[in-house]
Amino acid sequence: MRESIGRRGRQLVLLLYVAALLGAVSMVVGPALNDRTINEDPGRALATVTGTSWLRTTIDYRDEEGIYHSPPTGLLYPTGLGEGQRVWVTYAKSDPDLVKVEGREWTLSIIPALSVALVTTVIAAVLWWAVGRATRPRSSSPKVSPELS
Repeated sequence: MRESIGRRGRQLVLLLYVAALLGAVSMVVGPALNDRTINEDPGRALATVTGTSWLRTTIDYRDEEGIYHSPPTGLLYPTGLGEGQRVWVTYAKSDPDLVKVEGREWTLSIIPALSVALVTTVIAAVLWWAVGRATRPRSSSPKVSPELS
């Protein structure tokens, strides 16, 4: 029974570890795909930061045709921007809601993704060890042989 629980526990740890690593990989692949889309048909504009929060940074900008845009998903790579600041942005003409700060690339996502992978590896290793320790057969107490008494 203990062996079965240990095996299932380790399978669960492995499943969660793989899912977390896939998440770390997607942290790099997603921005790379977004940058590719922007670079296929880029537009350039001067944007005004209208709001910042821990979830997103919102901007308003006017595209090359004079149409104003305020992407609902916010700005890509907004680190260090403040409300009211004006910043040059690059956007995908095919999807004006896909906007990034000019000069910033998907490579900025590599360090956070590696950090997630490292922390995940440490946590998975500790959980793997804990499952093994918790499900290890307990040795019975040593019996004193009658010859030593």
